[in-house]
Amino acid sequence: MSDLEKLENKYKKGLIKKETYIEEMYGFHKILWDYSNFISNRNIKQIEISNKQILFTTKTDIKLICDADDQRSIATEILNFKDYEADELRAVRKFLKKDSVILDIGANIGWYSLNLSKDVPDGKIIAFEPVRKTYEYLEKNISLNKADNVQTFNIGLGDENKEVLFYYYPEMSGASSSKNLHETSKMVKVKGRIKKLDNFIGEITDRVDFIKCDVEGAEILAVKGAIETIKKYLPVMFLEMLRKWSAKYGYHPNDIIKILEEIGYECFFVKNEKLVKIKRINEKTKATNFFFIHNSHKKSL
Repeated sequence: MSDLEKLENKYKKGLIKKETYIEEMYGFHKILWDYSNFISNRNIKQIEISNKQILFTTKTDIKLICDADDQRSIATEILNFKDYEADELRAVRKFLKKDSVILDIGANIGWYSLNLSKDVPDGKIIAFEPVRKTYEYLEKNISLNKADNVQTFNIGLGDENKEVLFYYYPEMSGASSSKNLHETSKMVKVKGRIKKLDNFIGEITDRVDFIKCDVEGAEILAVKGAIETIKKYLPVMFLEMLRKWSAKYGYHPNDIIKILEEIGYECFFVKNEKLVKIKRINEKTKATNFFFIHNSHKKSL
C-alpha cells in the first residue's frame, strides 16, 4: 500500500480531520508541479500518468513506457541527467542514409531503434533483445511510436546457438548479462536464447550498413558470431566496450580491436563532435563507446 493510500485510509476511518487530510494530501500532489518545472530543461516534453502506467514523451517525440522497478530506465536517466547518450546519437546519425539497414544488438527498450527509425524512413532496423520482460517493453514502445520499420527478435547474439541463463537486474535492466556483472543477489536468473548472426542473417536482410552493439561485456562474442557478415557487408560499427565488463568474460577490449583490425577496420571515439583514432585502449582511456570504420569507407565518410 502506498503512502497516498495509507493517508486516504486514515481519513476514511475518521482518524484525521478533512482539513488535515487535504493539507497532507497536497504535500504529495505538489510534486506534480515540481516535475512540471523540473522537466523544462530536459529532453522530456510531457509525462502522462494513467492507470498503472507512466508514459514519457521526449522533445523529439519518442514515447517510452518504462518498468516502474527500473531505477535506471532510459526515461529516468533523462530525468536525472537531462538526456540519454545524445552525443552518441548525433555521431551515429552522421553515418546513416535514408535507406540504411541497421542492426541494434542489445536493443533494451528501444531507445536507439526508435530514434534512428526516423532517420532511415526507407531503410529498416533489426533489433535484438534476449530478456523477455525487457523485450516486451521494446515491443510496446515500437507499437506506441508506430515505428513500422523496426523488426524485433527476442534473442541475443553470440558465437554459439544455444539457450543461456541471463542475470536480469530488475532495478537496472540495461545491466542484464549472461554474467553476474554487479555480483548482487538482486539479480534474477532468466532463460534466453543466443544465436550466431552469421547463421541466419541471409534470412532477414540482404544488406547491413550499420551495427550498434551494447551487450554488457559480451561484445566480443557477438562480433565473433557475426564476423562473416561483417566481412561481407563492411558496416560501420558502434560498440560499447568497458574494461570492467569485458574482464567478466575473460578478455580485454583491445582483443576486439585486434580482431577487427585484421579485416581492415580502425577504431575511433568521439571528442568535441569529431572522430579521434585510437590504436589501443589503456587505463587512461575515458571513452566507453567506439566506432569502427573499414578502410574502404574512410574517404566516402
